[in-house]
Amino acid sequence: MATVADGSPSAAAAAAAAAKEVEYQAGVRKLVDLLSNLNPAAKEFVPSSAATSPPPKKALSADAPVFDYHSIGAGNGGATKDSATDASFYIGSPQRRRGNGYINQGRRRTIDRVRRAEREDSIRRTVYVSELDHTVTEERLADIFATCGQVVDCRICGDPHSVLRFAFIEFADEEGARTALNLGGTIFGFYPVRVLPSKTAILPVNPKFLPRTEDEKEMVMRTVYCTNIDKMVTQLDVKNFFEGLCGEVSRLRLLGDNVHSTRIAFVEFVHAEGAIMALNCSGMILGTLPVRVSPSKTPVKPRVNRVGSN
Repeated sequence: MATVADGSPSAAAAAAAAAKEVEYQAGVRKLVDLLSNLNPAAKEFVPSSAATSPPPKKALSADAPVFDYHSIGAGNGGATKDSATDASFYIGSPQRRRGNGYINQGRRRTIDRVRRAEREDSIRRTVYVSELDHTVTEERLADIFATCGQVVDCRICGDPHSVLRFAFIEFADEEGARTALNLGGTIFGFYPVRVLPSKTAILPVNPKFLPRTEDEKEMVMRTVYCTNIDKMVTQLDVKNFFEGLCGEVSRLRLLGDNVHSTRIAFVEFVHAEGAIMALNCSGMILGTLPVRVSPSKTPVKPRVNRVGSN
């Protein structure tokens, strides 16, 4: 009976399991012996496949921090940053804000240069007509000068009750403006006119700001539009400048913002003669810059008091 029990399948399985356990324990002892013989100060192992690549500048120790390749430091060779720091750099960091400021400042300078170039081109295409009879209308004057070239804009200025007035005529090209100078001495109405190169351009006007009543039209005749005003100049400085040269100022509006490097102003005189004389001030130094003066097509608008919202 004992021989039968020893040859049973259950006994064979038990013997095999015991043999595996003995083999496992022997393997563990060999591994422990192997690890105990390693030198902790030994150089880092480099596989032969990497022998041709440049050696690392510094070997990492076992307690070295984990390097994040998605951080800014990985791209620039600097210190590592976590993903939150990385995102803040791109989205709301001072470096990004400064970068955007430089871009916006450059864009504004480019726009200012383009505007100055357009204005200078418009001046070269414009002539100044004086000694103009009060019976001559803008439509008739434009028709007369259309023989010199295509007329883009025509603006008659001055006191409507005066015998003589003046005008600015802008052509589509410089050739038309040069040809128009030959009309000097031609009689329009009752008097020979003078035609000279203009020092100012005819500025476009928003139709909403054009005078609507007779009183506003009369105010426009006494108003000039000034540009390229030094930001350090005050409203009182502008008033004293024009009153000392042209006559009493009845109303003045000085405008500016943080974007443009200069300011603008609308100056209304008590008499239309003051506005006419003010046009001769174009190019004179006001503060540190030469002011540009041109006829205004809009009256000095009163300031609108805005109620601040909480």
